[in-house]
Amino acid sequence: MSNPISLFEQELEAIKAKGIYKTERLISSTQGREIQTIAADKKEATFLNLCANNYLGLGGSKQLVDFAKDGLDNYGFGLNSVRFICGTQTIHRELEQKVAEFVGCQDAVLYSSCFDANGGLFETLLNKEDVVISDKLNHASIIDGIRLCKAERKLYENNDMEQLEALLIESETSRIRLIVTDGVFSMDGVIANLSKIVELAEKYNALVMVDDSHATGFVGKSGRGTAEHCDVFGKIDIVTGTFGKALGGASGGFTACHSSIADLLRQRSRPYLFSNSLAPAIVWTEIKVLELLNKGSELIAQVQTNSKYLREKLTEAGIDIVPGEHAIVPVMIYDEVKAMAVAQKLYQEGIYVVGFCYPVVPLGKARIRVQVSAIHSTEDLDRLVAALKKYL
Repeated sequence: MSNPISLFEQELEAIKAKGIYKTERLISSTQGREIQTIAADKKEATFLNLCANNYLGLGGSKQLVDFAKDGLDNYGFGLNSVRFICGTQTIHRELEQKVAEFVGCQDAVLYSSCFDANGGLFETLLNKEDVVISDKLNHASIIDGIRLCKAERKLYENNDMEQLEALLIESETSRIRLIVTDGVFSMDGVIANLSKIVELAEKYNALVMVDDSHATGFVGKSGRGTAEHCDVFGKIDIVTGTFGKALGGASGGFTACHSSIADLLRQRSRPYLFSNSLAPAIVWTEIKVLELLNKGSELIAQVQTNSKYLREKLTEAGIDIVPGEHAIVPVMIYDEVKAMAVAQKLYQEGIYVVGFCYPVVPLGKARIRVQVSAIHSTEDLDRLVAALKKYL
């Protein structure tokens, strides 16, 4: 009989042999435009950071650190409990109400992550009489969440509205039809066609769920997400999202929805019922972040300006990118080994980006995913373009 550990070791060696082994860099600084990392020789170096979800540049912000300190002083470190026992403070409900309003819904439920929000959604709402119709490029957390429910599952090609309509017609006898999509597809930076999705949902009496993790806080004129961007704000039935990206980058997620759906999630959603409450310092800080954004922020306009600038410069340089307007700018390399090698060369030049390859993206679709922040300068972006031109 084989030694199980040796089987795992063989699998790891096979990954290394293919040149696609992922290494985690050790960061010794706060998050920001530049970060310090520690190399294998223990030496510290400074890098231009172009691979974080720090879209508004709030990660590492002194202002947010001060908010968090206030939260610690007034509400403590942790609650040692789940929400329905003794884990709900006044600020948890305040944040739920504020985030629901921010994304255009009646109520919201907090989770420890958006992965948990998606994991606890589908089995709570759907049964074998229902059908969930999901975009093929949806995030892994959506895929895993759907697997937990007993509803029939149907897939449509990315943003293919004709196929989506055909599946809605095909499933017209179902009790509930739930259309599920990412607001922004995280590997491509492509925005979902929410205006058409909402139109189809209204036509065929279906519900719409959007994971807006890569949009909440900075997509749309006032940063309220893809629904605002697509002129369907307030018409999405269920919005899931995260506080771990544009809204400061700590942790935590949410499901915003109709009040009756929120109440049902509080009764039956397993990640909500069996996970500790979100830490008070994070909750308090996120309340303050939403208050700032509600007043208007130049950071929203700046990240949009920076994204447009980088896309134009890369296109002018003849570098292959996925077209769009989002701050996720995928530089397409296609070959897995080359993608990892180019990322390493950029790292040696002091530019921190990451190569993405299978299984994170399909085979033959390897890329370097650049992520633009409001705090990047045009000089930063020009530096990246010049470096890419050297190695592509």
